[in-house]
Amino acid sequence: MGLGGISIWQLLIILVIVLLLFGTKRLKNIGSDLGNAVKGFKGAMREGEQEDKDKLEQKSKEDVIEGEVTGRSHDKKKS
Repeated sequence: MGLGGISIWQLLIILVIVLLLFGTKRLKNIGSDLGNAVKGFKGAMREGEQEDKDKLEQKSKEDVIEGEVTGRSHDKKKS
């Protein structure tokens, strides 16, 4: 059974052609470059999420009104 109409033999032939065109060393370099790019992307996503959290915390701190509460006097007459 093939993947979407492509048999295992067709995939093997494509792999052999790619290996002949690029060579194993170049494919290894491409693979490591791609891996580094994915790691960099994930790191940037984590940094972006952290910046969003920091901005949200800063915004919530700005929304807090700080002040001093003094005693309240209620002029209620006791019955």
